[in-house]
Amino acid sequence: MSSGTHHTPPPVPSPRSTHGETASPRGSTPLQTRPPQSAAEPAGLVVTCEGVARTFGEGERAVVAVHGSSCSVRFGTRTAIVGSSGSGKSTLLHILAGLERPTAGNVSWPGLSTTEHERQGQIGVVFQSPSLVPALTVAENAALPLVLAGLPEGETAERVSEALRLVHVEDLADQLPEELSGGQAQRVAVARVLARRPALILADEPTGQLDQASGQHLIDVLLATAEQIGAALVVSTHDTEVADRLDAQWRMQEGRLSLDDPDPRMSAGQIDQPAVPTTSPATSRSVGFRR
Repeated sequence: MSSGTHHTPPPVPSPRSTHGETASPRGSTPLQTRPPQSAAEPAGLVVTCEGVARTFGEGERAVVAVHGSSCSVRFGTRTAIVGSSGSGKSTLLHILAGLERPTAGNVSWPGLSTTEHERQGQIGVVFQSPSLVPALTVAENAALPLVLAGLPEGETAERVSEALRLVHVEDLADQLPEELSGGQAQRVAVARVLARRPALILADEPTGQLDQASGQHLIDVLLATAEQIGAALVVSTHDTEVADRLDAQWRMQEGRLSLDDPDPRMSAGQIDQPAVPTTSPATSRSVGFRR
């Protein structure tokens, strides 16, 4: 595949949806990685779920994707959600991101902004399915959340260039998504998240379309970047080699969450609560961003 000439990503007028990978609106305060916490907030807590459940459908056709489960994620932690396909790990990841509203229980983000728009800009999601905008180039896709956040053009170009370099797709900056392989498109999606430098990085099977070497490098990049920006990292995977690279492992089986990590700072557990609708809503290798 031929590579295009590098250029500075231009502002993108009226961009399409990035499937939940949203950022703060233009003109808002630039994204902050770790907003100030009040004395009343648990130190270092990013997101917490209490008895959350998610049911799709109603009656006899209802499917419980996540049974009432509790968990918390703190800044600086590295967690794998391990389970087979259909176990509910992706749904739990989406609940942590605020993309799925639980049908029971509560989810809160005490370590992030109290306003929804700013909070969305502090959470970066790498989706399992393709999420690039077809009409935009690789560089423009990676720049899109930063453009929406109103970051200066120079800073946007610098962040995008470095993020693409980290995942080894800098030579594809001018290509369109239709010209990419599945693995290349996934790496661009990761670069789009890394360029934002969020407080919480949630990656859903990020190595699923990559060979072993590329997958391990991608985990290297996620770990190193999370460490450098002080972000929490949660990765859903069925690959035990990927899971072993992270500090803690949560397990999902038939929608039920269990915890293997003995560290009490990263709590997760099962609460015996029916999943019925309610009315209320490791050490990384030497790779990463330059400071």
